[in-house]
Amino acid sequence: MVAFQGVTKKFRSSGQLALSHVDLEVHEGEFLAIVGPSGCGKSTLLNMAAGTIRPTTGSVIFRGEAVDGPNTQVGYLTQHDTLLNWRTVRKNVRLPLEFRKVPRKEAEERVRKALAMVGLPNAGDRYPTQLSGGMRQRVAIARTLIYEPSVYLMDEPFGALDAQLRVLMQQELLRIREATGGTFILVTHDLNEAVALADRVVAVSGQPGSVKRIFDIDLPRDRDVIAISATPKFRAYVEDLWSLMDKPPAMQAV
Repeated sequence: MVAFQGVTKKFRSSGQLALSHVDLEVHEGEFLAIVGPSGCGKSTLLNMAAGTIRPTTGSVIFRGEAVDGPNTQVGYLTQHDTLLNWRTVRKNVRLPLEFRKVPRKEAEERVRKALAMVGLPNAGDRYPTQLSGGMRQRVAIARTLIYEPSVYLMDEPFGALDAQLRVLMQQELLRIREATGGTFILVTHDLNEAVALADRVVAVSGQPGSVKRIFDIDLPRDRDVIAISATPKFRAYVEDLWSLMDKPPAMQAV
């Protein structure tokens, strides 16, 4: 579905080498998580898949074709919901369809289905300022679902949520993944989140980022985030990932 082939990225403004010779394939229908220290280029990889950043060398391939501009076939979910507070929930979710000039009747039906899928069937007339953080993030997910992308790019989508709400949203994301059958690429600093959600986890080195190791997560697909996190196999994956993380010198000496 997505392939990064010999990708290197050096930012001209700062001279910073963010990524170095990244080779990575994302398979159709899989849930791939990318973990690594801050500044290792994880978000840059997502931006390349979205077509908002181009590699300095190498290429990004999407469904067999090079990405050389904005990729309208992907949905992008960030840590900040970017909802428009002056528009109702319904109108926020409908916005991508307005840009695509989808007929009003069809758009309203798709909005209804998207809000039902994220568990907010009766929230359409409310405004974002009337919603909790978790509800706002569900609206953002619905807005991403509405135009039915083939790939969902997610950059720390639950990073701003408290621990309990984060677990609930992780479980919700697994349910949505099963319902849509889409391809998901998640960037996260949370190793537990990566193992709980993903089919494969990519460990990226510190700056410049490169692929250190890819873990196949052999855990039941119908997952309960809380229950599975208590299993020895889950803990072993997390410990193996932690052992690969580049750590500050002070921590390395402990």
